[in-house]
Amino acid sequence: MKKTIKSVGAAALMTLAAGIAQAADTIKVGVLHSLSGTMAISETTLKDTVLMMIEEQNKAGGLLGKKLEPVVVDPASNWPLFAEKTRELLEKEKVDVIFGCWTSVSRKSVLPVIEELNGLLFYPVQYEGEESSKNVFYTGAAPNQQAIPAVDYLAAQGVERWVLAGTDYVYPRTTNKILEAYLKDSGVAEADIMINYTPFGHSDWQTIVSDIKKFGSAGKKTAVVSTINGDANVPFYKELGNQGVSAEDIPVVAFSVGEEELSGFDTAPLVGHLAAWNYFMSAESEENDEFIEAWHAFIGDEDRVTNDPMEATYIGFKMWAKAVEKAGTTDVDTVRDAIYGVVVPNLTGGYAVMNTNHHLTKPVLIGEIQEDGQFETVWQTDGGVIGDAWTDYLAESAKIVADWTAPITCGNYNIETGTCSGQNY
Repeated sequence: MKKTIKSVGAAALMTLAAGIAQAADTIKVGVLHSLSGTMAISETTLKDTVLMMIEEQNKAGGLLGKKLEPVVVDPASNWPLFAEKTRELLEKEKVDVIFGCWTSVSRKSVLPVIEELNGLLFYPVQYEGEESSKNVFYTGAAPNQQAIPAVDYLAAQGVERWVLAGTDYVYPRTTNKILEAYLKDSGVAEADIMINYTPFGHSDWQTIVSDIKKFGSAGKKTAVVSTINGDANVPFYKELGNQGVSAEDIPVVAFSVGEEELSGFDTAPLVGHLAAWNYFMSAESEENDEFIEAWHAFIGDEDRVTNDPMEATYIGFKMWAKAVEKAGTTDVDTVRDAIYGVVVPNLTGGYAVMNTNHHLTKPVLIGEIQEDGQFETVWQTDGGVIGDAWTDYLAESAKIVADWTAPITCGNYNIETGTCSGQNY
């Protein structure tokens, strides 16, 4: 009996040791994107993008002599579940980095957990700003890299009345708060600003589109600035077409509609409407051609499109890999210090830079929807724009800066008091 127990114990120890050795031989990468629910229309593609990047990195030899191992979870468009899945990734799976989230409410849900456990999140989607966490790198656009340039572009086209239409959660509400202040500072009257919010998955747009048409009939050029997210965009654009709202009458500029969303329905009635991003699939560059070719080969479908959050995922992954190689470790604190100033080519032909406020420098593009569901770039910045964690257009934020290097080492440093206020994000 004693011999049997010893044999079983020895076997168990050998299995445990083998498991530990196997874990030590891989670098675990967490993938935290909704694969079901209202946001799956947008997030599933980003899961696939991370898997593609991992596959390519492994073909190139991995990192630090180790293979990358993806750990995919599905938070199912359930915001509290994002926090639970993050804890699972960090505590149970022991991932070294997480790529994930789309909505700001999901990111806000993750934030306390990832800071408590000192994880590392790369967040690849445009957002409202007003945040800089030491545990998050924001590779999507801040408002000054998307929303503000879009409004400036429309104003230059003669727009005087503004409909701010969004999904009812933190990103649209905060972005529209910034835009409302910016418009008023620019001389726009309160009566020329209409604000409307709808829940996730909203499908009945008939009354709202009718109200937009009525608002736009006051004799002033009117535009819709859309922060509508997820699958609600499909019936919204369909209703615009049903009611004959063309881009010539009331142009819509969207911050959450890209090639992926447009692939879901007939775009003929939407030709001429706009989107503001930092990347379009139609961008002409060698890097973009290679990315599209790699994507089609990986996904096995020549008709699949690429979009801005995919590029932001690509940039974030490349930067993380460079920082790990530079640091010689996946240790979060060491990688954080190593990533500042890292430069990688973006897919529009220029370069993206990681700044010490955890936001990128990258270009801003305005694109016009074409019949084939692609965008023709009609305007872009001359060079890269530095992402601003805290907007200049809200009084309480204008005095706040983020800088995670000494001597500040803080995400919300008050330049008037010389102190960090509240939490460090």
